[in-house]
Amino acid sequence: MDPRDLPSVDALSGELAGEFDVPRSLLVTITRQAIDEARSAIQSGSPADPALIAADRLRVLASSRLRSVINATGVLLHTNLGRAPAIGADVPRASNLEFDLETGARGKRSTYLNRLIASTVGAEAALVVNNNAGALFLALAALAGREGRVAVSRGELIEIGGSFRLPDLMTASGVHLVEVGTTNRTRASDFTSVPATVEAVLKVHPSNYRVEGFTEEVPFSEMAAVATTMDAPFIADIGSGLLDASTPWIADGPPAWLSDEPGVRQTLEQGADVVLFSGDKLLGGPQAGIAVGSMDSIERMAKHPIARALRINSPTIAMLTTTFEVYASGAAASLPFWTMATASTEAIRTRTQQVLNASGAVGAIVDGESLPGAGSVPGLTIPTPVLRLEGREEHAWRTLADHSPPVIAARRDGAALVNLRSAHPDEDSIVAAALAEI
Repeated sequence: MDPRDLPSVDALSGELAGEFDVPRSLLVTITRQAIDEARSAIQSGSPADPALIAADRLRVLASSRLRSVINATGVLLHTNLGRAPAIGADVPRASNLEFDLETGARGKRSTYLNRLIASTVGAEAALVVNNNAGALFLALAALAGREGRVAVSRGELIEIGGSFRLPDLMTASGVHLVEVGTTNRTRASDFTSVPATVEAVLKVHPSNYRVEGFTEEVPFSEMAAVATTMDAPFIADIGSGLLDASTPWIADGPPAWLSDEPGVRQTLEQGADVVLFSGDKLLGGPQAGIAVGSMDSIERMAKHPIARALRINSPTIAMLTTTFEVYASGAAASLPFWTMATASTEAIRTRTQQVLNASGAVGAIVDGESLPGAGSVPGLTIPTPVLRLEGREEHAWRTLADHSPPVIAARRDGAALVNLRSAHPDEDSIVAAALAEI
């Protein structure tokens, strides 16, 4: 193609408008870039079609637009698919977000939610920010202060999703890291033998990894005693947000896959000044970072300038309020995450067989497993029957993903695996329709 034969931006964007549902301004921008790229390629002696270039770019871009998908991976809290399934909440156009209906004056954000959270877990006070990393960042800055020294076990210097590392976050908050113990063994005496004073003591629950073998760590109760001896606040980051280790909302008590997972209530009872945890993950609500603890510690965090930069918006407040009201009413078993996690293998097997029969697809139901996911209870799984689609793994997975709405399956050992534990029963007919296309 001669550069003089390249189409105009208007002509090419008009041609592509019927195929891709994106705003015209975005369509024109990508079309212009494709024509410029094609012109450069042609002038350098390489063939290039601006229509193909633009179409490829628009296809990739359109696929990245936020949309609903069906999670059939078996990872209940899939980080890439939004973690905990959202629960309904009434989010009005206008609200009393920072308005006192009694006085007509400006009110405080999240007053009801903070009191609700504190009462649900037995804390003096609570504070909610945008995510758990933000909660830790704020706790360190507010309780240890700039240039303050914070003691933490070497075995708990974790890296979380997105390659963010705890030492880097601590440095960014303005505190100095004091490493204690060794990677696999840390004792209470390691903390008390620190030569200089520390402004805070931190314990981080390893929610996204597990160290086994010749290991030792300081329990929460001993950490509280250590912090008292060192005259420093004890910050406990338990991560995944299990409100109560006894899981009173589950009739048969805690399932095996929750073994050794600390509860917010129990960690407070063992003496932590501040407990930090996620609003999603095992809590089953929207993404948020929650801090509960003593009135003094929480007030110091709430008054710190960083708190404003990390505050949550009204839709998150509404969804989190609904979540905690469900816990407070004793009905947490009805939350989507817990419904998925506690469904019996028999119920999942029946659903899977019905989907297979309805689809006419060729596959076998085999014993498999599901993962809680999102850095929760590492190494532990939930037994789950799965539909195994043998052969042509990529074709089967791609066909399901190309369905509308997309059905996201797992790929393992040369087969596509459809796991219905992570999908809502109302979605089974859609999964069957997608399977029928293979």
